[in-house]
Amino acid sequence: ARSSASTMLRLRGVISVVSLSRRYATSPGPHALVFLEHRDGVIDSGSLSAVTAAHSLGGRVTGLIVGGPEQVPKVVETAKKLKSVSTVLHCTSPQYSSPVSETVSPLLERLLSSNSPYTHVVSAHSSSAKSLLPRVAAKLDLPAVSDITSLEHDTSSNATTFTRPIYAGNAIATVRAPSNIPIKFFTVRSTAFAAAQGDEGGQAQDEALDVVEVADSPTQHVKTDLTKSDRPELGVASRVVSGGRALKNAETFNATLEPLADVLGAAIGASRAAVDAGYADNSLQVGQTGKVVAPELYMALGISGAIQHLAGMKDSKLIVAVNKDPDAPIFQVADVGLVADLYDVVPELVEKLKQ
Repeated sequence: ARSSASTMLRLRGVISVVSLSRRYATSPGPHALVFLEHRDGVIDSGSLSAVTAAHSLGGRVTGLIVGGPEQVPKVVETAKKLKSVSTVLHCTSPQYSSPVSETVSPLLERLLSSNSPYTHVVSAHSSSAKSLLPRVAAKLDLPAVSDITSLEHDTSSNATTFTRPIYAGNAIATVRAPSNIPIKFFTVRSTAFAAAQGDEGGQAQDEALDVVEVADSPTQHVKTDLTKSDRPELGVASRVVSGGRALKNAETFNATLEPLADVLGAAIGASRAAVDAGYADNSLQVGQTGKVVAPELYMALGISGAIQHLAGMKDSKLIVAVNKDPDAPIFQVADVGLVADLYDVVPELVEKLKQ
């Protein structure tokens, strides 16, 4: 049986109030600013989940887009059609073509300082946002809550309560950000919230922001290496087939999993052990230090089920495990388990599915 302990934590905001210091406007209701990440003119699915989380606060939602001159116009048009977004702010500059937190954070600092109308700043729990949001929050002397899976805002007290997994998902922390935290920063676990949908009839307002030039950034973007595949993206796929160390080498890993993934229309994932052994690219790693997935179907083939791996997939709707070891921990979370040799099971399964 799946279970999780619950523990209560209180987030205490300590804010120094000095004459002529930073001031924040008092908002009659929540107003969330969502940092929208994008690639090749498409808003990331994690950012769409962040929009849904922001909307559940019960107030206004404003999107923020930064990028190069060739990127921003298309993304802005897409964002303006999102149902729950009322305003889209955008800033265009060559320095944002491949943004890093050191170049983007000054823009956010300016936007959130001096009578800011925003009560919350939201983003996906992505690699870039995990660098950006805590940086901006620290600059503003405010705390941040990461990887939240639910939230509830009390307008009367202006307090927001979040839940987030801790200890590799074995406990759930309940974190309350009280009213004395004027702007509440948080990142969203994308599998916990549905992606916001577009509305062809919707048309939010858009507003261009002036660039905050960063003349000598201590960090420079060097290059981006992308693993291209015709398969569904691992983080949002409805079906995932994952392999572990039992698959021996990269050739066996691909030869065994690819036919099954093809017939299921599934994405391919891997355990950390398989990635560390060089069987699969690290972009396919599922687990605490990889990607967190929650597909309709998750097949774990030759994966023992270390706690770090379970943290990344145990919220899947249907978990199927195949392992020769009857005592493998993966069977404790599996809905369907088969103690057998995967080299016998997978080819037979592929043939049955083709029929």
